Amino acid sequence: MKKVRIGILGIGNMGSGHYGNILNGACPEIEVRAVCDVNPARLEWAAAELAKKREARPDANLPDVAYFADGDEMFASGLIDAVIIAIPHYGHPVYAIKAMQAGLHVMCEKPAGVYTLQVREMIAEADKHPELKFGMMFNQRTNHIYRKVREIIASGELGKIKRTSWIITNWYRPQAYYDSGAWRATWSGEGGGVLLNQCPHNLDLFQWICGMPKLVDAKLHFGKWHDIEVEDDVTAYFEYENGATGTFITTTGDAPGTNRLEIVCDGGTIVTDGGSIQFTKLDTFESEFTKINKGTFNCPHSSRVEVETDGRNDQHIGVLNAFAAAILRDEPLVADGREGINGLTISNAMHLSAWTGKSVTLPFDEEQYRDLLFEHVKTSRRKEGVEAVFASTEGTYGS
Repeated sequence: MKKVRIGILGIGNMGSGHYGNILNGACPEIEVRAVCDVNPARLEWAAAELAKKREARPDANLPDVAYFADGDEMFASGLIDAVIIAIPHYGHPVYAIKAMQAGLHVMCEKPAGVYTLQVREMIAEADKHPELKFGMMFNQRTNHIYRKVREIIASGELGKIKRTSWIITNWYRPQAYYDSGAWRATWSGEGGGVLLNQCPHNLDLFQWICGMPKLVDAKLHFGKWHDIEVEDDVTAYFEYENGATGTFITTTGDAPGTNRLEIVCDGGTIVTDGGSIQFTKLDTFESEFTKINKGTFNCPHSSRVEVETDGRNDQHIGVLNAFAAAILRDEPLVADGREGINGLTISNAMHLSAWTGKSVTLPFDEEQYRDLLFEHVKTSRRKEGVEAVFASTEGTYGS
């Protein structure tokens, strides 16, 4: 079987997870040929992990892995066909661009970047290389619940969306989480808090299912529940082109928290907690009922609809297997990398609204957002890495 020779840039939490999945045989069309990290201890761990897997799976014939401290060297090594980018957020567009210029297929961890102007540079580079596959690690798109909700909404059987609401507060993190790394929850390290770290998946799913809003008005609290400098409590209001409205509420301070996505349409309502779907369908669309009804307190008759899904939830493994199939057989990706800008646009708009105290209409002034972000970076408690934030796409970012 032909396999995709892959390199992993950054062998931290996410990179090590991908490394383990591939070594365990969960991605039969992918083999790891290189790993890169600026931390020697992580490279030592990766080498020891390969030795353990070889002992546990002697028949797997796991290939040798080369270890690099420099991403450019790994890209130029000739050992890999593709790369998984799993480094801190500011470096995602930088190294995606470098990898594409080196002729490599790219799978980028979320978020696509920290600010949209930088991500637009990445998309522009991808457009120069139509022969290369460019994917985004939006693994929640493989979840059968969200896939089914999207299918129902996209079918049009419920008519237009009237209201959206996502309360996604089951991202609880204790202070110890933030204390585990100096880059965490800093403007210079992550470029944001819950919106940039925990919620890129939710914001991607929200727009994937419901579409992009045209207006965002947000209230963000910075370091409300933790000793951090970025947002850990968010309440946002949306308006859509068709007149629908929405809300998005998130925090890392609620324990145990809630996950409730509600979509109210002209013909019914869908509610999910991420594990099940409650689908209530109206016999008559509300917009028609209100015209013909004569009773003062009457309501359209509704019925509960049982929803069946295929039950599949392949997550990161599914995204990587689709990535390999796209490279080898031109099959579809779970998420094209160009789509990564959508959820980031929403989170950037939330920050911009909070910083200016005004509602933000999309498209917004992306240069203004970048400049305000950089003002926060200048005063970040984490001083190392600040120069990299201000660097151009020719800059160097550590993993």
